[in-house]
Amino acid sequence: MDSVTQIALGAAIGELVLGRKLGWRAALAGGLCGTLPDLDVFVPLGDPVSDFTYHRSASHSVFVLALATPVVAEIIVRSCSATRAHWREWYVLVFLALLTHPILDCFTIYGTQILWPLDKTPVAWGTVFIIDPAYTLPLLVGVLSALFIRRNPVLGHRLNVGGLALSTAYLGATILAKQQADLAAERAVDKAGLENAKVMSIAGPFTSLFWRIVAVDETSYYNAYYSVLDDEDDRLEFAAHSRNIDLLSGLENDWATQRLQWFSKGHYTLKQIDGDVILSDLRMGFEPNYVFTFKLGTISNPHTVALSKPERVSVSQDMSGLSWVWARLWSSDVPALP
Repeated sequence: MDSVTQIALGAAIGELVLGRKLGWRAALAGGLCGTLPDLDVFVPLGDPVSDFTYHRSASHSVFVLALATPVVAEIIVRSCSATRAHWREWYVLVFLALLTHPILDCFTIYGTQILWPLDKTPVAWGTVFIIDPAYTLPLLVGVLSALFIRRNPVLGHRLNVGGLALSTAYLGATILAKQQADLAAERAVDKAGLENAKVMSIAGPFTSLFWRIVAVDETSYYNAYYSVLDDEDDRLEFAAHSRNIDLLSGLENDWATQRLQWFSKGHYTLKQIDGDVILSDLRMGFEPNYVFTFKLGTISNPHTVALSKPERVSVSQDMSGLSWVWARLWSSDVPALP
């Protein structure tokens, strides 16, 4: 999830554990711990593919965070010696603020390597978009209430608890929404004769009420769109696109190519632009602009040559797509995107 959400979640947990005893200091510490795992983005790993695919790995592992808890907690306790009497609560606060970060990331489509190093496969439940105001706003309201309603701290604390409860309930609702989208996708795939395709439902921008369905087979990928407000008789229609798999010739043994194939779980496409081979992760964006896109090689005779260092390709995002999402959320009569 985005940094604001992670800070808000950590701050809400900090206030929950120690807010009534230590006030703003508990929320501040929780917010800092809540964003701590994402500081790995400031560690350069040599190339854009490594930076992209190793983010949310070791720094988001429950085992690493469990080991980091006493270190971080001791730093806080020694920095705030006046609060040493609450050292047990500090340990609980740090552990919960750190642990909930990767758990929340698991609800996104990219997930996190929460079991690293035992299992390096990202756990991705994919029920929320990376930014979802319906989840974040209750947390912010609760934390800010606890911080600023000083005349009635009990009320502020209760509002923070309520914010945590509402945001958690919303996460539960997104699981149900994804199940509904998956059922609709399953029926659509059967009707389209795509039983052998790998199918993934992806929460739409800023909401889990709207979903993009992506099906991938050996040669093509297919996009369809679904709203949980659709009538049961509404039919998902897939738009087909070539994956241009032939462009992989000469790149089969390239590390960056193999890494992106693994990380995307096979949901990728290729295209040729000015003699360059471009790979796009299909899980984020709208056709034809996908957010995570990389240049992997150049076409030459007789085979494509891999770049010594892959490059991230900047992709412009058409914000008009958001207005289309809003319109399609409420009506299936809106013309479909490709």
